[in-house]
Amino acid sequence: MAVRDSATVPGTPQSLARSRPRYGEMAIKATLLLAALVSIATTVGIVFSLLEPTIRFFGEISVVEFFTSTNWGPLFEPPSYGVLPLVSATLITTGIAIVVAVPLGLAAAIYLSEYAKPRVRKIFKPVLEVLAGIPTVVFGFFALSFVTPLLRNILWFEIEIFNALSAGLVVGFMIIPIVASLSEDAMTSVPNSLREGSFALGASRMVTSLRVVLPAAFSGIVAAVILAISRGAGETMIVYIAGGGQPNFTLDLGVAMQTMAAFIAAAGSGDVPVGTVDYNTIFAVGALLFVMTFVMNYVSARLVRKYREVYE
Repeated sequence: MAVRDSATVPGTPQSLARSRPRYGEMAIKATLLLAALVSIATTVGIVFSLLEPTIRFFGEISVVEFFTSTNWGPLFEPPSYGVLPLVSATLITTGIAIVVAVPLGLAAAIYLSEYAKPRVRKIFKPVLEVLAGIPTVVFGFFALSFVTPLLRNILWFEIEIFNALSAGLVVGFMIIPIVASLSEDAMTSVPNSLREGSFALGASRMVTSLRVVLPAAFSGIVAAVILAISRGAGETMIVYIAGGGQPNFTLDLGVAMQTMAAFIAAAGSGDVPVGTVDYNTIFAVGALLFVMTFVMNYVSARLVRKYREVYE
C-alpha cells in the first residue's frame, strides 16, 4: 500500500498553509512595482516638462543655427544660439574625467576583487565609496583653490584661473567610486572556477585578473563606465565653479569653458524673464543633454546585453 505525502493530501495543515495568501509577499511586490512606476513617471514627467518649452524655442530659433553655429550668447546683443561650444566643453571635461576615472577605478576594482583580503576589502571599499558622498560644491572649490594653482605651477603651458583641465580632473576623481564599486561587484560575481582553472594552467594572479576575470566581467565594467560618463556629463557644480562661464569653442584645456549643465545652472539662477526665448534656451539645452544621456544609457544596455556572460 503506497503512502502518500501529507503535503499532497488536501486538507492537511501543509496544504492549507500553502494555499493561504501571503500578504507580506504581496505587499513587497506592490512596493517594488510602485518604485518602478515612480521611476518611469519621473522620467516621463521630465520629458514633458522639457518638451513644450523646447518646441517653443525651436519655433523661434533655427535648428540649423542651434546645432551648427559656434557662437553661444543668448543674453548678448545681437544674440547667438549655437550650442556647439557647450557641447564641446561637455565632451572635453567628460573625456578628461574618463581618462582619470577608468584606469584608477579599474585598478582599484582589480585590487579589491583579486588581491585584497576580506578584512582589507571591508575597510577599503566603504572608504572609497565615501568619495561619492562628498558634496560636489566641495569638489568645485577644491579644484579652484588647490588643483588649478598646482597645475599652473607644474605645467608648461598657460592655465587660466578658470579652466577645463582642472574641472575635468576633479570630475574624474569624483566618479572613481562609480567605476571602482560597480566594476568590483562585476568581477566578484565571476565564478571562482574560472580563476582556479587559470591557476591550474600556471597563470599568475595578474594574468588571471587581466585575461580571465576582466573579460568575464566585461559587461558589468562597460555598464559602470557608461554610468560614470553619464554622471560626469551631467555634473554641474564642479564645472560651474572651476570651469568658468565662458562658452569658448576651443580645444585649449587651459581656458575657461562652459558646459551644458553649467549653463543651465547659471541661466536658471539669473534674472531671465520666464517665457522668453532666452528662458527657453535652458530647456532646449536640457533636452539635448537628456537625449545625449539617454543615448549613452541605451548603448550601455545594448553592450551589456550583447557581452553578458551567464554562468551556472
